[in-house]
Order: sequence, then structure tokens, then C-alpha cells
Amino acid sequence: MVPITMKFVFGLLSFATVGLIIGSISQLALLRQPEDSLGKNLHSYYVAMGLRIFEDVKLPFGIPFRKNDKEAEILRLRYIKPEVLSWSPRIILLRNFLSMEECEYLKALGYPGLQSSRVIDGKTGKSVDSKGRTSSGMFLSSKDRLHPMVQEIERRISIYAQVPVENGEPLQILRYEENQFYETHFDYFTDTHNFKNGGQRIATMLMYLSDDAEGGETYFPKGGSGECNCGGKIVEGLSVKPIKGNAVLFWSMGLSGQSDRNSVHKACEVLSGTKWSAVKWMRQRAFHQVQRVI
Repeated sequence: MVPITMKFVFGLLSFATVGLIIGSISQLALLRQPEDSLGKNLHSYYVAMGLRIFEDVKLPFGIPFRKNDKEAEILRLRYIKPEVLSWSPRIILLRNFLSMEECEYLKALGYPGLQSSRVIDGKTGKSVDSKGRTSSGMFLSSKDRLHPMVQEIERRISIYAQVPVENGEPLQILRYEENQFYETHFDYFTDTHNFKNGGQRIATMLMYLSDDAEGGETYFPKGGSGECNCGGKIVEGLSVKPIKGNAVLFWSMGLSGQSDRNSVHKACEVLSGTKWSAVKWMRQRAFHQVQRVI
């Protein structure tokens, strides 16, 4: 009788063990579902944005990626994490859009040419001084734009914004020091003079080159219904904190082709430290570079 009892016990244990294994596998499959779903969503995003998909190496969530592929490196497919912040106005946060090296490189290019920032006069279309914009800035020259790193950044902006490189104005490097700001404004033109070179501004890529400043948020009053911070004040709307390497892509024109008044925004006051950023404005048509400071 002992051998029969032992067989029964071993059989029961074996049955229980197999059951536990099957249960564990089922649980793991359930746990992977959100990850697999996110992978499909990210894959769909890359396909929708026209990015090339490769098959050699698996990125997180199963996104394929080829080792040592130059285009994938330029586009930072391993690092950039897009997040839609608002549909009206259209605002997308792109985490890790720039590398730390690229941030420092753009600051170094911009620093020698910094001058007091100006704004466009709505009546004349000319650049004028304004108490509402107190930063310093400069536009990269045609020579600056030949730097391989600058070309890579401009290529990346073009892909993520889905606007041709030639439609972009030169990158503008901006520095906001303590107590400096840019009051609420639109990036699209209200004059007719600036339409002659590339048409209307349709989208903006704002990239943060430092994160050692307090305040200095980018504030969209029409970007949300909740509360947010802007230069130490609690306000209604949506604001984005300047974090080194991150970028904000937003559109000044709606899907109808009309200027979007909800795209009004503000560079909040810097309370301490220094905020560096770079901005790329994109036009309806090819833009022909001219030397200016605004």
C-alpha cells in the first residue's frame, strides 16, 4: 500500500506544479498586454510620422531598430518620448528631443551673437524693441547651419513636425536671465509684409537647452482647463516646465488652415538662474534666409 500512496502523492504534486506553471504563464501574458499594446501604439506613431522601421534590434516594447543606423541616430528613436498635451491648440511634448551635447553645442553657437530680442510690428512688419520681450537672442547664420550637428537637428525637427526642412526659419537661440520674460503673443503673423517669404508661420518647435532656472515655463492660457504654474503664480491653462533636452511642438494654424487663436502663449518670468532655449518657426512654403535679429 505504501508504493500506491507515494504514487498518488507524487501524482498530486505533479498536477499542482503543472497548474502553478500554467497559471504563472497566463498571468505573465496578462501583464504583457499593456506593454504590447503600448508597443503597437508607438509603432503606429512612428509609421504615421513617416519614420523608417527596421528589423535587426528590438527597442523597448518590441519596436525594431537597426544598430549603427545613421538616420535612426539622427532621429533619436531610442530616446524621444512623444506625449500629446492638447488637441486644441495642438501641443506635443517631446521628451529627450535633444542630447546634452546638442544642448551645449547650440548654447555655444548662440552665445557670441546674443542681442536684445525684438518683436515684429503688426503694422510695418519690421523688428522693433518691446518691453514685453526682455530676453537676448540671435539667429544662426547660413554658415552655422552647415554644421553637421545643426543639420541633424533640423532634419529631426522636420521629421517630427512633418514640415520640409526648407520651410524652416533659421534656429533662434534665446537666453532668459532672472526677471526676464516674453508676454502673451502669437507666433503667426498679423501683418502682410512677412507673408512674402515663405507664407504664414504654421508650427513652432521650442527646445530647452538648460534646466537650472526656476520659473521660465512656457504657458498656454487656452491649452487646458486646469491650474498650472507660470513664473511662481498659479494660473488657468497649461504650462510646460523647461527641462534640458525636452521640446514642445505646437501649431499656430488649425486643421482648417486658419490661424489658431488658441495657440497664444507666453514665456513666464524666470525667478532665478538662466533659461536657454532654441526655437524653430516653420512656414507654409520654402523660406529664404535673411540675416536679422527679432
